[in-house]
This record gives sequence, structure tokens and C-alpha cells, in this order.
Amino acid sequence: MKALFKTGAEWSALIVRLTLALVIFPHGAQKVLGWFGGYGFSGTLNFFTHVLHVPVVLAVLVFVLEFLGPLGLVVGLLTRVVAAGLLVEMIDVIVKIHGHNGFFMNWTGKQAGEGFEYHLLIIGMALALLISGAGRWSLDRLIGELMEEGEA
Repeated sequence: MKALFKTGAEWSALIVRLTLALVIFPHGAQKVLGWFGGYGFSGTLNFFTHVLHVPVVLAVLVFVLEFLGPLGLVVGLLTRVVAAGLLVEMIDVIVKIHGHNGFFMNWTGKQAGEGFEYHLLIIGMALALLISGAGRWSLDRLIGELMEEGEA
């Protein structure tokens, strides 16, 4: 349990954590609230279950991960859990949806769909947070320090 919260005071982890939160939150808000041109909870759930054939439980887990996960990242709470979830999700998305479209995003509209370069960046950021932890200004760091004091 201690390893989950143990983190240093690195600025780099803070920067990665906040950037990842900023990038993922709009995707969660699209799915859950319909913001930023999204279809909202019911529309996205319908797409996930009927078009992508994702079980309801997994679809809801993705919604929670992408909507609440970034909020946890902002305050640095359960950073490694969120990072692990995003890592697994992005690998799954590459394998099942975007991998066959190649590496590059569909900037010109000439590909069949989007490539996986964005997803690979998320994987890299998630791996960095799994290794380093939340870093500076995080609840994980505070909790980790309190756990160490409790053992002393």
C-alpha cells in the first residue's frame, strides 16, 4: 500500500500529471456531460455497447476513468491507479480501434481513421507517472509521508 502513495517532490511529475489531466478531462466530459461536442452519457454508452460492443461495466469504467481520473490527477490522488487505468485503456484502444490506421493522426482526412500517435503519448505519460508517482504538490505525497510517520 505504501508503494502506491510513495512519491518524490519532482516538478516533472507535477507537469506530466497536470498535462495528462488537461488532455484527458475533455474526453471524459464529452462522454459524461456532452461537453465539447460529445454525445453525453446515454449517447456514448449506446455507442460503446452497440457499435463497439463494449460491456456496460467496462464502458462505465472508461467514463469514470476519463472524467474523475483527471480530477484525481489535478490534486495528485491515486495517481498510479489512474495512470495504470489509462495505460490499459490506451493499449486496448490502439489494438482494437486505431492500430490498423497507422501511426499518424488523420490531419488531411485521407485515411480511413485516426492513427495511434495520441494514444502512444498518453501511454508514455502514464508510464512516467507509474514509475515516478505524483510528484510535488500531491495528496499522494502527503499520504505517503503520513504513512511513513505512522510507522516511526
